[in-house]
Amino acid sequence: MYEPPLEASGIVELVGRLEALYGVPQWKPTMDPVEELVSCILSQHTSDLNSHRAYADLRRRFADWESIISARTEEVVTAIRHGGLANSKALKIQSVLSRLKADHGEITLNSLYAMSDTEARQYLMSLPGVGPKTAAIVLCFAMGRNVMPVDTHIFRVSWRLGLIEKRIGEARAHDVLQALVPDALTYRYHVALITHGRKICKAITPRCMDCPLADLCRWNINESRTTQS
Repeated sequence: MYEPPLEASGIVELVGRLEALYGVPQWKPTMDPVEELVSCILSQHTSDLNSHRAYADLRRRFADWESIISARTEEVVTAIRHGGLANSKALKIQSVLSRLKADHGEITLNSLYAMSDTEARQYLMSLPGVGPKTAAIVLCFAMGRNVMPVDTHIFRVSWRLGLIEKRIGEARAHDVLQALVPDALTYRYHVALITHGRKICKAITPRCMDCPLADLCRWNINESRTTQS
Protein backbone atom coordinates (compact mmCIF):
# COMPACT_ATOMS: atom_id res chain seq x y z
CA MET A 1 0.00 0.00 0.00
CA TYR A 2 1.27 3.45 -0.94
CA GLU A 3 2.16 5.64 2.03
CA PRO A 4 2.75 9.38 1.50
CA PRO A 5 6.00 10.66 3.02
CA LEU A 6 4.41 13.50 4.99
CA GLU A 7 1.86 13.48 7.79
CA ALA A 8 -0.22 16.51 8.81
CA SER A 9 2.75 18.15 10.53
CA GLY A 10 4.76 17.81 7.33
CA ILE A 11 1.99 19.45 5.30
CA VAL A 12 2.04 22.38 7.73
CA GLU A 13 5.80 22.76 7.19
CA LEU A 14 5.44 22.43 3.42
CA VAL A 15 2.79 25.14 3.22
CA GLY A 16 4.79 27.33 5.60
CA ARG A 17 7.89 27.17 3.42
CA LEU A 18 5.92 28.13 0.33
CA GLU A 19 4.10 30.96 2.12
CA ALA A 20 7.45 32.32 3.29
CA LEU A 21 8.21 32.74 -0.42
CA TYR A 22 4.80 33.70 -1.81
CA GLY A 23 2.93 35.17 1.17
CA VAL A 24 -0.09 33.94 3.12
CA PRO A 25 -3.34 34.16 1.11
CA GLN A 26 -6.49 35.47 2.76
CA TRP A 27 -9.74 33.95 1.55
CA LYS A 28 -12.47 36.31 0.46
CA PRO A 29 -15.29 35.68 -1.99
CA THR A 30 -15.07 37.51 -5.30
CA MET A 31 -18.13 35.86 -6.88
CA ASP A 32 -21.32 34.23 -5.70
CA PRO A 33 -21.66 30.46 -6.36
CA VAL A 34 -23.51 30.79 -9.68
CA GLU A 35 -21.02 33.34 -10.98
CA GLU A 36 -18.13 31.11 -9.88
CA LEU A 37 -19.71 28.10 -11.57
CA VAL A 38 -20.18 29.86 -14.91
CA SER A 39 -16.70 31.37 -14.70
CA CYS A 40 -15.21 27.95 -14.00
CA ILE A 41 -16.95 26.40 -17.02
CA LEU A 42 -15.45 29.15 -19.17
CA SER A 43 -11.98 28.53 -17.70
CA GLN A 44 -11.83 24.93 -18.91
CA HIS A 45 -9.00 24.25 -21.39
CA THR A 46 -7.98 27.87 -21.83
CA SER A 47 -5.85 30.55 -20.19
CA ASP A 48 -6.99 32.74 -17.31
CA LEU A 49 -6.76 35.78 -19.58
CA ASN A 50 -9.07 34.28 -22.19
CA SER A 51 -11.57 32.91 -19.69
CA HIS A 52 -11.79 36.23 -17.82
CA ARG A 53 -12.35 38.04 -21.11
CA ALA A 54 -15.06 35.56 -22.12
CA TYR A 55 -16.83 35.93 -18.77
CA ALA A 56 -16.75 39.73 -18.98
CA ASP A 57 -18.10 39.59 -22.54
CA LEU A 58 -20.90 37.23 -21.48
CA ARG A 59 -22.04 39.48 -18.63
CA ARG A 60 -21.92 42.56 -20.88
CA ARG A 61 -23.91 40.85 -23.61
CA PHE A 62 -26.72 39.49 -21.39
CA ALA A 63 -28.60 41.43 -18.74
CA ASP A 64 -29.06 38.43 -16.41
CA TRP A 65 -28.88 34.64 -16.24
CA GLU A 66 -32.48 34.29 -17.40
CA SER A 67 -31.69 35.99 -20.69
CA ILE A 68 -28.88 33.49 -21.31
CA ILE A 69 -31.33 30.62 -20.99
CA SER A 70 -33.78 32.19 -23.42
CA ALA A 71 -31.12 33.26 -25.94
CA ARG A 72 -30.26 31.29 -29.03
CA THR A 73 -27.20 29.17 -28.35
CA GLU A 74 -25.42 30.87 -31.24
CA GLU A 75 -25.71 34.20 -29.40
CA VAL A 76 -24.05 32.73 -26.32
CA VAL A 77 -21.34 31.17 -28.50
CA THR A 78 -20.57 34.56 -30.01
CA ALA A 79 -20.38 36.21 -26.58
CA ILE A 80 -17.87 33.71 -25.16
CA ARG A 81 -15.82 33.00 -28.27
CA HIS A 82 -12.62 34.41 -26.72
CA GLY A 83 -12.64 31.59 -24.18
CA GLY A 84 -12.25 28.79 -26.70
CA LEU A 85 -14.47 25.72 -27.17
CA ALA A 86 -17.35 28.18 -27.30
CA ASN A 87 -19.89 25.78 -28.81
CA SER A 88 -19.62 23.18 -26.04
CA LYS A 89 -19.26 25.75 -23.25
CA ALA A 90 -22.33 27.68 -24.40
CA LEU A 91 -24.41 24.50 -24.26
CA LYS A 92 -23.04 23.63 -20.81
CA ILE A 93 -23.80 27.08 -19.43
CA GLN A 94 -27.36 27.11 -20.78
CA SER A 95 -27.96 23.56 -19.54
CA VAL A 96 -26.64 24.33 -16.04
CA LEU A 97 -28.65 27.54 -15.70
CA SER A 98 -31.79 25.78 -16.95
CA ARG A 99 -31.28 22.99 -14.42
CA LEU A 100 -30.88 25.47 -11.56
CA LYS A 101 -34.09 27.22 -12.62
CA ALA A 102 -35.92 23.89 -12.75
CA ASP A 103 -34.60 22.76 -9.37
CA HIS A 104 -35.11 25.98 -7.41
CA GLY A 105 -37.60 28.10 -9.34
CA GLU A 106 -34.86 30.66 -9.83
CA ILE A 107 -31.22 30.64 -10.88
CA THR A 108 -29.46 30.25 -7.57
CA LEU A 109 -27.15 27.96 -5.62
CA ASN A 110 -28.14 29.33 -2.21
CA SER A 111 -29.40 25.88 -1.22
CA LEU A 112 -25.76 24.77 -0.97
CA TYR A 113 -25.31 26.80 2.20
CA ALA A 114 -27.62 24.43 4.09
CA MET A 115 -25.86 21.31 2.79
CA SER A 116 -22.81 19.49 4.09
CA ASP A 117 -19.66 19.62 1.97
CA THR A 118 -20.39 16.11 0.67
CA GLU A 119 -24.01 16.91 -0.19
CA ALA A 120 -23.08 20.19 -1.88
CA ARG A 121 -20.33 18.51 -3.89
CA GLN A 122 -22.68 15.74 -4.99
CA TYR A 123 -25.34 18.24 -6.07
CA LEU A 124 -22.87 20.31 -8.08
CA MET A 125 -21.50 17.21 -9.78
CA SER A 126 -25.04 16.22 -10.77
CA LEU A 127 -25.24 19.35 -12.92
CA PRO A 128 -24.51 19.00 -16.66
CA GLY A 129 -20.77 19.01 -17.39
CA VAL A 130 -19.67 19.69 -13.80
CA GLY A 131 -16.83 17.50 -12.53
CA PRO A 132 -14.91 17.31 -9.24
CA LYS A 133 -12.60 20.23 -10.01
CA THR A 134 -15.40 22.66 -10.90
CA ALA A 135 -17.48 21.57 -7.89
CA ALA A 136 -14.52 22.03 -5.55
CA ILE A 137 -13.70 25.48 -6.94
CA VAL A 138 -17.26 26.70 -6.35
CA LEU A 139 -17.28 25.38 -2.78
CA CYS A 140 -13.78 26.60 -1.92
CA PHE A 141 -13.62 29.96 -3.65
CA ALA A 142 -17.23 31.16 -3.58
CA MET A 143 -18.24 29.68 -0.23
CA GLY A 144 -15.02 29.30 1.76
CA ARG A 145 -15.58 25.57 2.29
CA ASN A 146 -12.62 23.32 3.12
CA VAL A 147 -12.91 21.46 -0.18
CA MET A 148 -9.75 20.84 -2.20
CA PRO A 149 -9.71 21.88 -5.88
CA VAL A 150 -6.99 20.10 -7.86
CA ASP A 151 -5.77 21.54 -11.15
CA THR A 152 -2.84 20.47 -13.31
CA HIS A 153 -0.31 22.46 -11.24
CA ILE A 154 -1.47 21.13 -7.88
CA PHE A 155 -1.59 17.58 -9.22
CA ARG A 156 1.94 17.86 -10.66
CA VAL A 157 3.53 19.39 -7.56
CA SER A 158 1.73 16.94 -5.26
CA TRP A 159 2.87 13.81 -7.10
CA ARG A 160 6.40 15.14 -7.53
CA LEU A 161 6.58 15.71 -3.78
CA GLY A 162 5.35 12.15 -3.30
CA LEU A 163 2.09 13.06 -1.58
CA ILE A 164 0.06 11.15 -4.17
CA GLU A 165 0.76 8.65 -6.90
CA LYS A 166 0.77 10.05 -10.41
CA ARG A 167 -1.20 7.10 -11.73
CA ILE A 168 -4.35 8.01 -9.78
CA GLY A 169 -5.04 11.03 -12.02
CA GLU A 170 -6.46 14.44 -11.21
CA ALA A 171 -10.04 13.31 -10.55
CA ARG A 172 -9.11 10.86 -7.76
CA ALA A 173 -6.48 13.25 -6.42
CA HIS A 174 -9.25 15.49 -5.09
CA ASP A 175 -10.31 12.88 -2.55
CA VAL A 176 -6.79 11.74 -1.65
CA LEU A 177 -5.50 15.25 -1.01
CA GLN A 178 -8.72 16.18 0.78
CA ALA A 179 -8.02 13.41 3.29
CA LEU A 180 -4.31 14.26 3.57
CA VAL A 181 -4.34 18.04 3.97
CA PRO A 182 -5.69 19.45 7.29
CA ASP A 183 -9.00 21.26 6.78
CA ALA A 184 -7.63 24.56 8.04
CA LEU A 185 -4.97 24.47 5.31
CA THR A 186 -7.15 23.50 2.34
CA TYR A 187 -7.36 26.93 0.73
CA ARG A 188 -3.79 27.86 1.63
CA TYR A 189 -2.43 24.57 0.26
CA HIS A 190 -4.32 25.13 -2.99
CA VAL A 191 -3.03 28.68 -3.47
CA ALA A 192 0.54 27.85 -2.41
CA LEU A 193 0.89 24.85 -4.70
CA ILE A 194 -0.75 26.45 -7.72
CA THR A 195 1.60 29.44 -7.36
CA HIS A 196 4.60 27.14 -6.92
CA GLY A 197 3.60 25.11 -9.97
CA ARG A 198 3.40 28.22 -12.11
CA LYS A 199 6.61 29.85 -10.88
CA ILE A 200 9.09 27.10 -9.99
CA CYS A 201 7.79 23.51 -10.26
CA LYS A 202 6.98 23.89 -13.95
CA ALA A 203 5.92 20.98 -16.13
CA ILE A 204 8.82 20.98 -18.59
CA THR A 205 11.73 22.68 -16.83
CA PRO A 206 11.25 22.70 -13.05
CA ARG A 207 13.62 25.07 -11.26
CA CYS A 208 14.66 22.59 -8.56
CA MET A 209 17.72 24.64 -7.57
CA ASP A 210 15.38 27.46 -6.51
CA CYS A 211 12.83 25.25 -4.77
CA PRO A 212 12.34 25.56 -0.99
CA LEU A 213 10.90 22.03 -0.99
CA ALA A 214 13.79 20.29 -2.74
CA ASP A 215 14.77 18.27 0.34
CA LEU A 216 11.17 17.03 0.74
CA CYS A 217 10.59 16.25 -2.94
CA ARG A 218 10.66 12.58 -3.88
CA TRP A 219 10.96 13.43 -7.58
CA ASN A 220 13.94 15.76 -7.02
CA ILE A 221 15.67 13.25 -4.76
CA ASN A 222 15.20 10.46 -7.31
CA GLU A 223 16.43 12.70 -10.15
CA SER A 224 19.54 13.60 -8.13
CA ARG A 225 20.27 9.93 -7.46
CA THR A 226 19.86 9.11 -11.15
CA THR A 227 22.26 11.90 -12.14
CA GLN A 228 24.86 10.78 -9.65
CA SER A 229 24.73 7.08 -10.57
